[in-house]
Amino acid sequence: MGNQLELTVKIFIYIHAIAGGVGLIAGLAALIAKKGSVIHKKSGVFFNYGMGISALLSLIIAKMPHHENVFLFLIGIFTIYMLLVGTRALNFKKNDDVKNIRLDKIISGTMLFAAVCMVILGIKLQQQHQAGFVLYLFFGLLSAYMAGRDFRFYKSPLLWRKKWLSNHIGKMVGAYIASVTAFLVAALRFTSISIWIIPTIIGTIYIIYWNRKTTPKKKEIVA
Repeated sequence: MGNQLELTVKIFIYIHAIAGGVGLIAGLAALIAKKGSVIHKKSGVFFNYGMGISALLSLIIAKMPHHENVFLFLIGIFTIYMLLVGTRALNFKKNDDVKNIRLDKIISGTMLFAAVCMVILGIKLQQQHQAGFVLYLFFGLLSAYMAGRDFRFYKSPLLWRKKWLSNHIGKMVGAYIASVTAFLVAALRFTSISIWIIPTIIGTIYIIYWNRKTTPKKKEIVA
């Protein structure tokens, strides 16, 4: 029974790695390609499916015996959240396309709950003087901030057409950051805290750049 379970875990890990590899390559292509181009859209689809499958399997693997990893489980939730919200942001391009945002609120609410769990675990680890508490606090607070911004966005239909593109770019880049970080830690066995934080800083700079580039000017908003 134990051997069969371990074989199942290995199969999951192989599929997880292959899907993640496809997602990483496709995600890089989407980042480099011109926004809105055929290459961008097609590579974005491959990124979504590749990383979606990889993240879902990471949730299962992180709960398997001898493979338990609470933080990677939470990062899996973070990646799925980013993918879902980033993809669904496209629905807000036109106000008429948004008929029911209940699902969007559920997705963001789930992330907010997971973020609170991260912060609580971080505080407990800090009190126990255990290493790694900074990661829980860092990603927990970041996730809570992003989920909170989502709810502000959902409350204002006036923001839907104004901010849908920046939401899409921000969340998809965020998903790519989480995927790269997980790859560096899980596959390449990098354990330094800087490996977790540096990709986030680089990705944030990229997101800020595109937010500024895609934010309509005041004259365009009025028009």
